[in-house]
Amino acid sequence: MTKKDIIELKQLLSTPRKIVIVPHKNPDGDAMGSSLAMYHYLLQFGHKASVIVPNDYPKFLKWLPGDRSVMIYESNVKKAKAEIAAADILFTLDFNALNRTGAMEIPLSESKAIKVLIDHHQQPDTYAKFVYSDVAMSSTCEMVYHFLEMLGDNKAITADIASCLYVGIMTDTGSFRFSSTTSTTHRVVADLIEKGANNAEIHKNVYDNNSHQRLQLLGCALNNLKVIKEYQTAYITLSQEELNHFNFKKGDTEGVVNYALSVKDVQFAAIFIEHKVEKIIKISFRSNGSFDVNTFARNHFDGGGHINAAGGRSEIGLKDTIEKFIAILPDYKNNLKS
Repeated sequence: MTKKDIIELKQLLSTPRKIVIVPHKNPDGDAMGSSLAMYHYLLQFGHKASVIVPNDYPKFLKWLPGDRSVMIYESNVKKAKAEIAAADILFTLDFNALNRTGAMEIPLSESKAIKVLIDHHQQPDTYAKFVYSDVAMSSTCEMVYHFLEMLGDNKAITADIASCLYVGIMTDTGSFRFSSTTSTTHRVVADLIEKGANNAEIHKNVYDNNSHQRLQLLGCALNNLKVIKEYQTAYITLSQEELNHFNFKKGDTEGVVNYALSVKDVQFAAIFIEHKVEKIIKISFRSNGSFDVNTFARNHFDGGGHINAAGGRSEIGLKDTIEKFIAILPDYKNNLKS
């Protein structure tokens, strides 16, 4: 984002506007944290702001400040469409292609509002007038922090904003252990704590409120873990039947793929989750080192993301998807060994 863009945005935001903030479908900690942080920031300056999410999000994020104000599109289609159509400005956070919003894609693309994109994923689309894209950033929440800095409004970060931003940075960095965590990330987090983010309480709210059935589902996932030593690869499967047996709730499989990546000598990990209602297999990919799962997901599973973390999908059934995945691995043998 250029200095000219910042000056123009400051001018746009200098008078109250109707602003809609949108994260991607199946919003995670970074999506909800960045959206609600932006919501709280805009309210301070008299804007009529609202957060509209494509669908519901995990219970472990429902404590976030401002959660009760969030509108779920699939449950309020008529009202949500009206708000999008009436908006002066649209902030799209933690995604860079409108198809990542599912059913919201059409009303968002038809909106005449000025669009602002803030995101850290690769290969952004060109739908937004203002684009702040940086694939080297740990999270969109860290980018929102720097965005407020660029606007000269760092002092406007309240305890609520700090808490929301902390959640997104913490979850997208795997509690600060991923390589995307930089010294700047730690300085940002330190400032957020000084501004009121209670790091211990936030960690407890996100990670330490597991149901018995969620832990049983984790046990099932780990029991399904397979390691392919030849390709330094591990993968986990969860069928719809297994999800139903353990009363699966949205967010219950968050982070499970990282257990596969934690296996000694494994460089590439995946989890395949069956969703019979949507008729897809949802896939998450993770890697250590230089193996590019973004390219892998884009080339083979209609997905994308980051070099070390990406998502994908398949429509050919769980068994066939696994067979396809295993059949592809020999093509990447040299990359996985390097």
